[in-house]
Amino acid sequence: MRYIRYASIAIFAMALILIALANRVYVPIRMVPDELTGLTALSPAREVPLFVVIFGGILAGLILGFIWEWIREAGERAAAVRQAREMTRLRAEIKRLKAEKHEGSDEVIALLDTGR
Repeated sequence: MRYIRYASIAIFAMALILIALANRVYVPIRMVPDELTGLTALSPAREVPLFVVIFGGILAGLILGFIWEWIREAGERAAAVRQAREMTRLRAEIKRLKAEKHEGSDEVIALLDTGR
């Protein structure tokens, strides 16, 4: 099973390398569109390989998706915490009730042993 996992990772790595090699052409990246450059004091532009843009977009999408899911599941996490607290409270209540039930049993056993 370990070899299958290693083979899958190797195939995925080769695919990423092939995508990077096929998209080595440099493309300009501008933070502000050309039409708005007159309104801003800065117009940062860089030339980066296309595969960096592609992988950056995939990475940004993954991060945004993880954040979105974390926010979406906040209610479920809160419900799980409430349920865990309730379980702890109920377990303590069960212990207390068992202790009350068996509280006088030592005295009864002692009375039976003495023959009264």
